[in-house]
Amino acid sequence: KGVYEGRADVAEGLLGPALPWAAGLRTPVTRAEAGDPAGRTVTIGTFTDRAELPEVAAALQQQLQKAGFTVKLDVREYANIESDALAGEFDAFILSRATVLDSGDPAAYLYSDFASDGSFNIAQLKAPSVDAELRKAGETPAGDARRRAVIAAEAAVLATDAAVPMLHERVIQGDAAGVVGAAHDPRERELVTAATHVK
Repeated sequence: KGVYEGRADVAEGLLGPALPWAAGLRTPVTRAEAGDPAGRTVTIGTFTDRAELPEVAAALQQQLQKAGFTVKLDVREYANIESDALAGEFDAFILSRATVLDSGDPAAYLYSDFASDGSFNIAQLKAPSVDAELRKAGETPAGDARRRAVIAAEAAVLATDAAVPMLHERVIQGDAAGVVGAAHDPRERELVTAATHVK
């Protein structure tokens, strides 16, 4: 409500409202107990290239301090913090990820970000059980079975705590008063169509 001025939703999983079928298939994931936070220091990194992320980090810092953790923030431009994030210098790293914007395929996104050999595995997750679920999702033909396999893969990732989804940002699109027929695509793949015109 504060950082995003009401234009974000609490995340129940990695896949958000752009994939409306995900919420109906998802079941609660069992996570490990955090243990006693007393005396534990957590270092959180994030970057300034997305103006809201330092604010998100500050809000998270306050929540964790209230729970009893000592929290250090490291906020820099992405170009100056990426190497440290990839080297595992932080206990947590806050980033913004467009989950299906690049491929349109949630299985491809999950593989890219969480497979042992994923091309964007910034969490550096290496879990054979997760890899197996990701492979199964990628190999399942399109349809309901693939959707169920994708949600099973998402649950496998979430059970590791390698990623903790916080929120899903809402797409904000403003159309000039004279524009008619602009596309409102939650995946931001389409804006102007053959039906779009100016009055």
